[in-house]
Amino acid sequence: MILLQLKVDPMTITAKLQELTVDAVKELYEIEISPQDVLINQTRREFEGEYSIVVFPFVKAARRKPEDVGTAIGKVIKTNSSIVADFNVVKGFLNISLTSEVWTSFLKKSSQDEDYGFAFPSGRKVMVEYSSPNTNKPLHLGHIRNNLLGHSVSEILKACGHQVVKTQIINDRGIHICKSMLAWQRYGDGETPESSGLKGDHLIGKYYVKFNTVLKEQKAAIGPDAKDDDTEIMQATREMLIQWEQGDDAVLKLWKKMNGWVYDGFNETYARLGVEFDKNYFESKTYLEGKTMVQAGLDKGIFYKEDDGSVWCDLEDVGLDKKIVQRSDGTSVYMTQDLGTARLRYEEFGSDGMVYVVGNEQDYHFKVLFEILKKLEEPYAEQLHHLSYGMVNLPEGKMKSREGTVVDADDLMDEVIQEARIAAQERSEEAVDDENIQNVGLSALKFFILKVSPKKTIVFDPKASVDLQGHTGPYIQNAYVRIQSILRKSGMLDMSLTGEYTEFQDAEKHILVALHEYPRIIQAAGAAYDPAIVANFCYDLAKLYHKFYHDCRILTAESDAAKSFRLNLSQLTAHALKNGCSLLGIEMPERM
Repeated sequence: MILLQLKVDPMTITAKLQELTVDAVKELYEIEISPQDVLINQTRREFEGEYSIVVFPFVKAARRKPEDVGTAIGKVIKTNSSIVADFNVVKGFLNISLTSEVWTSFLKKSSQDEDYGFAFPSGRKVMVEYSSPNTNKPLHLGHIRNNLLGHSVSEILKACGHQVVKTQIINDRGIHICKSMLAWQRYGDGETPESSGLKGDHLIGKYYVKFNTVLKEQKAAIGPDAKDDDTEIMQATREMLIQWEQGDDAVLKLWKKMNGWVYDGFNETYARLGVEFDKNYFESKTYLEGKTMVQAGLDKGIFYKEDDGSVWCDLEDVGLDKKIVQRSDGTSVYMTQDLGTARLRYEEFGSDGMVYVVGNEQDYHFKVLFEILKKLEEPYAEQLHHLSYGMVNLPEGKMKSREGTVVDADDLMDEVIQEARIAAQERSEEAVDDENIQNVGLSALKFFILKVSPKKTIVFDPKASVDLQGHTGPYIQNAYVRIQSILRKSGMLDMSLTGEYTEFQDAEKHILVALHEYPRIIQAAGAAYDPAIVANFCYDLAKLYHKFYHDCRILTAESDAAKSFRLNLSQLTAHALKNGCSLLGIEMPERM
């Protein structure tokens, strides 16, 4: 894993409490510890306080009961610090209540910062590869998760202060591409996106399915033991691949035409999803650099040839097996292309790390790739990370592209937007704003996908994703819209009165603690390459705000100081929700 040097403000409340605990333990028990040894959690809701210091690690050395150690440390901290108002001890947990001045100062300082939570530039550059489609079929539900993960991780890393280069490697050559080409050549009768009314990627996907239909028919005609390579259509496809690599004009012309259709279709889908790339790489070009690397590996004795002429790398010394890097007929394999792509990207951009966003079915492939790059002594080989993610299924089950049962990304987006429209019509008889519905629907899709940790499999339910009362994107958007409505109605108010409010309600404290932790949430998500950390923070914050709105009067507060404080609190919550959701690719509407 790439170690990200994330910027942490040394004056955060938790950092200050760690320092105070270090000093107290030394004063009381003459024990030397570091701030990192002090574990601090948010206090559980049923107890008084905002932060809890775990004292169990000091009990053995202090030779005291946990309650006694906690009480002693609490007294010293309260005496030595102006930020602690009170404390209580529950078993091995020292619960700290902070002064009102701490929170009002934090709120006044942060509520005007629209970029609250984002870090200063770190000087590090990270490259993130995602999408990586094949030009033989349209983007599907699995690609949606890939694109949303890649885009979100990139934005989170930017928020952590890093320079990010977003790339994709387009799989525009190989046997699978030739399958669609051959099928269109034989059965397409000149059909085009214009003549068929289909997006280019959908049209090519149609012929990928057609190829596999004919392949099955030919295998069935040969007999039950027939293999793909026994069929005429597969043999013809392999011959087309060889012709392609030899530069056959007719094959290259067909390839360029069909790939052009696909790229137009992809770009429409990307624009709709709100994802983009700084650089596109094409396997039709990177495989050549890969072949150069294979030859260099042979020359150095890192690779070896089998009797049939195929080239292999023996990785048994690192617990893996032997891996082919070039076929016996001289054509490249995926590994050849990935070797070349890695080197070309590093030469063009340089980076302090590369993140590959690819499904978990490729876990072994990336272990092998990284080890081969190490054997080749590539300078970036130690800075590679595979962000592996699980499958996305629908309630009906798995998808199979060869059978044509894949859920196209475009169709799924249409379905979620339609569910959002139905839900909006059920809530109100007023006309539904189409642009707003598009936003809410796509936000629902993005949140539902990203709220789950990447390694887990998802069952995506379009209807559940738009539930305004569920664990959903629209639930968070509703909190933001509610805040915007309150701020519009608030009129002119002296916001400096915030500092005069001192009697906090529990609902207010809970939001303050969550907002204070927001920068660390972003840092944690960046270190783990996990947008779910940000997504679930945004949901929890929205939930806290909805409760605060229910429990506390804002525009009709009991005093101008309370009103000022609650408006500031609302404003900072809105900034955090908007910024946090922007890292997920979710836009906040002004009205719903």
